[in-house]
Amino acid sequence: MIPAAFAYERAGSVEEAIELLGRDEDAKVLAGGHSLLPAMKLRISRPTVLVDIGRLDDLRYVREDGDRIAIGALTRHAALVRDPVLATRCALVPQTVQLIGDPQVRHRGTIGGSVAHADPASDLGAVVLALDAELVARGPDGERTIPATEFFTGPFTSALGPQELLTEIRVPAVERGVYLKHQRSSRDWATVGVAAAEVGGRIQVGLASMGPTSLRASAVEEALASGASAADAAARAVEGADPPSDVSASSEYRAHLARVLVQRALEQL
Repeated sequence: MIPAAFAYERAGSVEEAIELLGRDEDAKVLAGGHSLLPAMKLRISRPTVLVDIGRLDDLRYVREDGDRIAIGALTRHAALVRDPVLATRCALVPQTVQLIGDPQVRHRGTIGGSVAHADPASDLGAVVLALDAELVARGPDGERTIPATEFFTGPFTSALGPQELLTEIRVPAVERGVYLKHQRSSRDWATVGVAAAEVGGRIQVGLASMGPTSLRASAVEEALASGASAADAAARAVEGADPPSDVSASSEYRAHLARVLVQRALEQL
């Protein structure tokens, strides 16, 4: 299908992108475009202006920042897979990213675009929650840091303001982490995804495709903190979730998958 008519602007800096977004309330940011452009072709999304930030190379980096790793929002998935800092200090990120889509998607898609899109089925949404990541946004009022637990507010909706850009993702250094997902094909979204990581001596679990947003499996974490086995903790994976029924799976099937994948992830940590 053909998208509805729109204007196109290419930003030369973060500041210019923020200014361009302020000119039209229906403006959208274009990064890699693998989520936005298909939605536009289906006319699910009808922005009047696209603000292209794809050439802002100053938002492509991975660097150590104390006990955290700072990742520029426009860093492409393929670069994350190869990055030596992440490989040694937070391997959960490259492990997850190499499961996203296919090589074409990974060479164009960006971590910031994926997270900001706020798809409930996002692999990286589950990961940033499990890691207690910090998300840095910049807007007309300056820069602010948003905890991952406060970032996802609804289906495809985030805490970003209409003129704010996600500029950086900060993740902790972790030695133990695993991401597992079930999907209908190698390029499909996760029918259910599970991220588990040990952060500050505590096991934390994020879920994809188990509700209107990416979720933390708080009941699982509480059970583990009380000394429960992996199997007993995984039995509580659906508590607080609202698994949808759609063409990929029924709600009941997703609930079953969540319990199975959470147990496997915990056993692999």
